[in-house]
Amino acid sequence: MPRLYGFDDQSRQRLRDDEVDPLRQMVSRALTGQSNAEVAEWATGEGYRGTLGGEWKDASVGRLFRNPAIAGLRYDENGELVDAGHPGAITPEEFAALQERDKSRKTADAEAPYEYLLVEGASQCGKCTHALQGARTNAGTPGYRCRPKNKQGRGGCGEVRMDAELLENYVGEYVVAELLKPGMREQIYSARAAVRAQVRELEAEVKALEGRRTEAATLYGNRQISSDAFVTADGEITANLKDFRSRLRYAEQMGNFSLGSAKDLVRWWNTAPLASKKAIVRLLLEKIEVFPASARGVRTVEPGRVLLHWRKLSRVSDQA
Repeated sequence: MPRLYGFDDQSRQRLRDDEVDPLRQMVSRALTGQSNAEVAEWATGEGYRGTLGGEWKDASVGRLFRNPAIAGLRYDENGELVDAGHPGAITPEEFAALQERDKSRKTADAEAPYEYLLVEGASQCGKCTHALQGARTNAGTPGYRCRPKNKQGRGGCGEVRMDAELLENYVGEYVVAELLKPGMREQIYSARAAVRAQVRELEAEVKALEGRRTEAATLYGNRQISSDAFVTADGEITANLKDFRSRLRYAEQMGNFSLGSAKDLVRWWNTAPLASKKAIVRLLLEKIEVFPASARGVRTVEPGRVLLHWRKLSRVSDQA
């Protein structure tokens, strides 16, 4: 059985100096609103590892936070917390706060997951161009955020956050207004047919790339190319496959939606399946840029904060 993080031995009689401070920082971050996943990302990014050398994960952080030994406590035969007779890295009060936080997290997890409309590259940070991701606030409200860079340099500037309902309603209003323009429905149907043709082309490209990967593996297996050449070729093919598959997924989404015959487009938008709304957004908009608010706590879409870049539907048809 591995030793507990923060302690020098199985008996937990001595704290491990190089792990106590990281553990306390992890707990502090959790108690100021960060999720276990965010705490794990921070700890791993800082180079901290578990007692077996593995990277921190949501689950491993949760197990650590639920162990009363980190506060010098244990459960007695009645399930009550009592002094364990060994030192703790955090205070009993901090552990009690972790328990309350865990109860709140379980309640939040019981809620239905939020379906974000503007993820997977549909919206991006106006400052650093990093794709916005769906993330709940400390109060559990769905929102969009630009995740800050970790120690490996992955992520964005971390300066943009926006309430999901606020942003999605704003975009939805403009999308519906665009759909109401004369001749727009005909343009959409024409562009949709063009995108469906692009789907077939992308499927062929993916199939060709997968064939190239098989050929490269065969050549390497027959010792007709070196290990370095195979790794280089495989890396290039993998990158291209990822790009083409991403483009294929979006093209399928744009080509397979059905606008229907609803006369009341506002009502249609409010009741349409998420996949249909995503497809319309992808077809009409090239990108959505979101900039920081002028001050913390702003709950409105200030002028210039959200920029909508409309796609030329005629260009979509021409490209096919």
